[in-house]
Amino acid sequence: MLTPLVKANTTHAREREREKMSGRGKVVCVTGASGYIASWLVKMLLDRGYTVKATVRNLSDPKRTAHLLGLDGAKERLHLFEANLLEEGSFDVAVDGCEGVFHTASPVILSATDPQAELIDPAVKGTLNVLTSCAKVSSIKRVVVTSSMASVRFNRKPLNPDVVIDETWFSDPVFCQESKLWYMLSKTLAEEAAWKFAKQSGIDLVTIHPDYVIGPLLQPILNTTSEGIVDFINHGKEMLSSGIFLCVDVRDVAYGHIQAFEIPSANGRYCLAETVTYCSEIQKILHKLYPTLNLPKKYTDEKPFVPPYQVSKERAKNLGIDFLPLEVSLKATVESLKEKKFLSF
Repeated sequence: MLTPLVKANTTHAREREREKMSGRGKVVCVTGASGYIASWLVKMLLDRGYTVKATVRNLSDPKRTAHLLGLDGAKERLHLFEANLLEEGSFDVAVDGCEGVFHTASPVILSATDPQAELIDPAVKGTLNVLTSCAKVSSIKRVVVTSSMASVRFNRKPLNPDVVIDETWFSDPVFCQESKLWYMLSKTLAEEAAWKFAKQSGIDLVTIHPDYVIGPLLQPILNTTSEGIVDFINHGKEMLSSGIFLCVDVRDVAYGHIQAFEIPSANGRYCLAETVTYCSEIQKILHKLYPTLNLPKKYTDEKPFVPPYQVSKERAKNLGIDFLPLEVSLKATVESLKEKKFLSF
C-alpha cells in the first residue's frame, strides 16, 4: 500500500505531466504575484507553457521579484508590472491582451489597527479596479478571483459535527462587523462587489475559497499563515483563536485556480479545505513527524477525534482536485520553513 506521501507525489506527478504545455500560446495575468498562493500559481502557469503578466507592488524590491524571475520559463514568458490596488487604471496594461486574469492581490491581516484602510479598501476597491480593467479587454475569457472561506462560514448558523459547509453558505457582513472580524468582513464585501460588477459587466467570474493555506513557500517573506505554523511550533500559540484548524495545501489552491480557468464548465464558487480539525490534532501529527520536537504541552487532549464540522469537497472534485493529505502538507511546510531559516530544530 502506498503511503500518503508517495501516493500524493505520484498523483501530482501524473497531473503535471498530463497538463504540461496546456497553456502554450496563451497569455494570462496574475495580480499580487509575489504572494504565497500567487507565487505557486505563477510557477504552475509557467510550467504549463503560459505567458504570464504578473503584477507586484514594487518592481525594485528583490524580495518581491527575485523568486519569480528565478522560476523555470520566467526568462522567456514572465513579464512583471507594478500596480497599486487603490489606483484606478493601475492594472490596465497588465491585463491587456490576456485570455485570463487571476486576481489574488488582497491584504491578509488578522489584527488590523485601521481595518478600513488596511483591509477593506484594498480588498474591495482593489477588486473593483482589477475588474474594471478587465471589462475593457475583449480578449479576456474568464476572471478567477482568490476569495476565502472567510466569506463563506462566518454567520450566525450553528456549527456542530453534523454540519456540512458548502458553496451555498455566505458570511454575514453585519455579524462580521459586530464581531470585529475585519479580515472576514473585507473578503465578504470584496466578493459581494465582485459578483455584482461581473453581472453588470458580463464578466465570466469564478471565485476560489481556500481556508488556512499551508505547504512549502516559494517567496522569501514569511506569510501570515506560515507565520502561524512557526508561532505554534515555537510558542504553542493557536493559529486561529477558535482553536479549529481548516487547512488546504497551497499547491492544491494554485492548481484549483488553473483548473477553474481551463475547465469551460467551471462556474460560481469553490470551497477548498482538505481538513477540519483541532490544534491538538496538528500537534499529534507534528510529534509523529518530528519525535524530538519539543512542542508545548498545551494540547494533550486524548479524546476520540470528532471533526467540529465539515466542508464539502464535491465542487472541488469537479475541478479535478485530489487534495494532498494534511500530514504531507504539514511536513512540506515545516521542511520549507527550516530550509528558509524561519524554523530551527
